[in-house]
Amino acid sequence: MDISHIEHIGIAVKSIEEAKKYYEGVLGLKCYAIEKVVDQKVTTAFFKVGQTKIELLEPMEADSPVGKFIENKGEGIHHIAFCVNGVEKCLSDAELAGLRLIDKAPRKGAEGLSIAFLHPKSTFGVLTEFCEDKNK
Repeated sequence: MDISHIEHIGIAVKSIEEAKKYYEGVLGLKCYAIEKVVDQKVTTAFFKVGQTKIELLEPMEADSPVGKFIENKGEGIHHIAFCVNGVEKCLSDAELAGLRLIDKAPRKGAEGLSIAFLHPKSTFGVLTEFCEDKNK
């Protein structure tokens, strides 16, 4: 796999507005974008820390994947995302290695990235995302 860096760490929160008080007010980070990803039923907020981003994930509906995550596990780290060259190849490599895929093919994510997820049951409990900016 061609992984260049950690693209972002996704953190599930009940309220982006409440969580922003910590990230901006205490840590001194600046929220540079808020975006709704309707097909994933989530609102995202992004903060940059060096080359890596923090992505806050607020569920738009209680029965969304992030809503269910918060209901079952509470707020906290939801996933880790790796910046890759070739999401399709990474998915293929992961499947050949015996990992369970959530996405069989890439889909559109926040910030226009091409994304795909691996199931945490095959990645030692960590929901893993591959991200690729096809516009670069």
